[in-house]
Amino acid sequence: MLIRSKAPLRLGLAGGGSDVAPYCDLYGGAVLNATINLSSYCTIEPLDDGKVHFQAQDRQETFSADCAQSYAYDGLLDLHKGVYNRVVRDFNDGQPLSLRISTWSDAPAGSGLGSSSTMVVAILTAFAEMLRLPLGEYDVAHLAFEIERQDIGLRGGAQDQYAATFGGVNFMEFHEQTRVTVNPLRVKQWILSELEASTVLYYTGVSRSSDRIIAQQIESYRSGQGKSVEAVHQLKADASAMKEALLRGNIRRFGEILGRSWEAKRNLADQISNAQIDQVMEAARGAGAWAGKVSGAGGGGFIVFIVDPVDRVQLVRALNKLDGDVVPFQFEPHGASAWIVPN
Repeated sequence: MLIRSKAPLRLGLAGGGSDVAPYCDLYGGAVLNATINLSSYCTIEPLDDGKVHFQAQDRQETFSADCAQSYAYDGLLDLHKGVYNRVVRDFNDGQPLSLRISTWSDAPAGSGLGSSSTMVVAILTAFAEMLRLPLGEYDVAHLAFEIERQDIGLRGGAQDQYAATFGGVNFMEFHEQTRVTVNPLRVKQWILSELEASTVLYYTGVSRSSDRIIAQQIESYRSGQGKSVEAVHQLKADASAMKEALLRGNIRRFGEILGRSWEAKRNLADQISNAQIDQVMEAARGAGAWAGKVSGAGGGGFIVFIVDPVDRVQLVRALNKLDGDVVPFQFEPHGASAWIVPN
């Protein structure tokens, strides 16, 4: 049999950065995000040859070895190793599993859509289906967070794991000791349709390491740099304000808050913006965009633009003259799922 799974990527709309410790431990965090119909995928094939095979098809990376309880993290498919190590330890009595894990994603790593965390959720969801693990949504998301942030040691927040697991439009609250509350928003369909018509997603063509940018943010928090802390305070407040604007269907106000959040976000780390991003933002504003904001840690990846739907075509035309690509999308209401394909 084959076990397949998928988990949706997300747009970070407001509050990103407030879900990263130590900020959320000290002040509490709040994030508004929404999943889209771009996903990360996983297939697990149980084997009986005493070996494991990990494959990232889109990255053309492979790892093969004899079965073992765990594998060392060395930069090669560490996400796959991390999920395997934890599942064997916590849910299979330390007994190795012979299998092939194959993965791929609709977006590259470093895209700002939470692709790494979403991949961890997809792999973990496939394992939960294969082993019939009694894991609820909070369990999967928290376990994915621990695997990525604590076991592997990749720096970042917690919104991505919870967005991929729950799906939909969510207002998330982050507390000390990695406690998270997910509040699914009941957004009327006409509002979602209007937001979708008003949103243009642009890929800069540049992947970046969020780890370095987040490391600079964390250092700023710990050193007590007021500019950085005040910026995250603003981002957190914007998440609540944007939630209210969205629920009321005030997309113009939604865009104003998005633009304000981008200006605050630029104060978190030197690498969040650059000359290319500034050029794209300027071109978009000249073509009628109300506001734009880089999704994720910054430095590249995807940019979210809000525009009057009447001006959408001219914005797309202007962006297509640049080096990146406009990527069509729709909002995705469902979170991670898995299914079995019989032989």
